[in-house]
Amino acid sequence: MQIAMIGTGYVGLVSGACFSEFGFNVTCVDKNENKISQLKSNKMPIYEPGLDVLVKKNQDAGRLSFTTDLNHTVADADVVFIAVGTPTRRGDGHADLSYVFDAAEEIAEYISGYTVIVTKSTVPVGTGKKIFKIIQQKRSDLKFDVASNPEFLREGSAINDFMRPDRVVVGVMGEEAKNVLEKVYSPLNLIETPIQFTDLETAELIKYAANAFLAVKISYINQIADLCEKVGADVHDVAKGMGLDKRIGAKFLHPGPGFGGSCFPKDTIALVKTAEQVGGRISIVEEVVSYNQERKLSMAQRIISRLKTGIKNKKVSILGLAFKPETDDMRDSPALEIISELYSKGANIIAYDPAAMNEAKSFFQDKVVFAEDSENCIRGADVCVIITEWNEFRAISASKFSDLMNGNVVVDLRNIYSPDEMRGAGLNYSSIGRV
Repeated sequence: MQIAMIGTGYVGLVSGACFSEFGFNVTCVDKNENKISQLKSNKMPIYEPGLDVLVKKNQDAGRLSFTTDLNHTVADADVVFIAVGTPTRRGDGHADLSYVFDAAEEIAEYISGYTVIVTKSTVPVGTGKKIFKIIQQKRSDLKFDVASNPEFLREGSAINDFMRPDRVVVGVMGEEAKNVLEKVYSPLNLIETPIQFTDLETAELIKYAANAFLAVKISYINQIADLCEKVGADVHDVAKGMGLDKRIGAKFLHPGPGFGGSCFPKDTIALVKTAEQVGGRISIVEEVVSYNQERKLSMAQRIISRLKTGIKNKKVSILGLAFKPETDDMRDSPALEIISELYSKGANIIAYDPAAMNEAKSFFQDKVVFAEDSENCIRGADVCVIITEWNEFRAISASKFSDLMNGNVVVDLRNIYSPDEMRGAGLNYSSIGRV
């Protein structure tokens, strides 16, 4: 079976590499000639653990290739996946589907014989039917189907999520498309992965419903953390007590500065807009969208409040810039709002992240000095802030902070240190939901 993957962003590149690891012949297409050239040389445009090894292995085996030639790639394909970006549209908050529809227009020109066109991109309900109409209007002579196959990849563990998923969701228009996609995912039968087949609209909504629920869970535990601080409780013990209930589960009950990344911020907004479009409301998610933005700004105020003499001209050390560990993704990272707010109040910012430094430079430019490692970031700081919980930060001892810093204020927005140890070293330490 020949698979074409349109788009070599995070979803397209990871999915293409993993499908080739399944044993299929996969060609990934992108208009960006420089990106394709780099991929052919095994230079990854994103940071994802293990991706470079997987890409090289399958390129060497002849199962994975990269090209800018959409024509021949689509013509030879049995299945064409659309994995282009669907960012939030400026002005109205809806998902911008222009890249998806442009891809559909181009695919329509080149498909040959029965082909299944599959949306891997996260798209609002009804998009699959629109893609079908676009292609049908151009190529009424051809037999084809459109399917929805949303991805559930966590940045930092995407390869394992693809190869050993909790489930695979596939929305189809008929039995023929279902049979084709059963073959595509047949390698997962060995590990008895649940594969849920639905109609197009249901599959499209499952992705948004799942991501919004997780975002709600994050915001909920953050609000519980705020309550813990007021009543003298420990949010970690509360989260553990909640998570041991199998109906709730422990995942995503980790307090912090708010969620970010490529999925949750835009998907929660898109779900709210989808509901509005059909005359409904999802008020819980509306509140989460608003609260999450407010939380990031409140974290900056939390930092400022720890300095009795104010933040102006103080050296502020920031450990962690990416929205989560094991990625270089800065999209909607809490660091963006926090650093911008501190800078606006006159702070001198120095920052370090193991993977996201290049991405961060494009956001902050001359507002931030970038350190070469964590020690140089901390050295001479009046206050140190932990925004991303990279493993290498966990190994920094309380005495190291005390020895390197000029001041003694440490604001831990990820709760990776022991309050007793930090305060025992003479540090003015604060965290989230712990007193």
